[in-house]
Amino acid sequence: MHTAINWLLATILKLGYPGIFMLMAMESSIIPIPSELVMPPAGYWAVEGKMNLWLAILCGTAGSLVGAYANYFAAHYLGRPLVLKYGKYVGITEEKFGKVETFFHKHGEISTFIGRLLPVVRHLISLPAGLAGMNHGKFATYTLLGAGIWCTVLTVIGYVIGENQALIMEYSHQAVIGVIIFSAGLIAVYVWRHKRRSVTSP
Repeated sequence: MHTAINWLLATILKLGYPGIFMLMAMESSIIPIPSELVMPPAGYWAVEGKMNLWLAILCGTAGSLVGAYANYFAAHYLGRPLVLKYGKYVGITEEKFGKVETFFHKHGEISTFIGRLLPVVRHLISLPAGLAGMNHGKFATYTLLGAGIWCTVLTVIGYVIGENQALIMEYSHQAVIGVIIFSAGLIAVYVWRHKRRSVTSP
């Protein structure tokens, strides 16, 4: 474990800010690179004075946006025609697909924001956004918000804890639980406000 930690720390330091950007872009697409292994070491090197904390977070967040857009464009230009052409063979009619698009047009902002905070979902949330052709301004804004929060949490964990990878993973898991609870609360408030608005609107 100690050897693996040293290798990870050395690799992040060697790759520098472009490495953080590249790895987080990969993590944000369909390549399974855990962000928990990328951002905390950057936080540790910030403590050592070999990296700037906020620049590392900025690079990680920007990389996440680029990776998210890779999925977005792949789904938008490749996925939609394939779904419409072959979806009927697995029960996905054009009408059903239209309902998914309508849902994302109405609730794409909250879906994208929360999706960026959740494990597994953060790799996939850009796909329905691309299929629905979500507005670029909204997609970029809510992707950056969600990714920025997650990158900040992980980097600060590394900054506070240091190179103890076991503790980093433990606190990272606690952070995941925390964002899941936060997301559930946010969804509950969003649904309540949406229903209230529907009742009060003429």
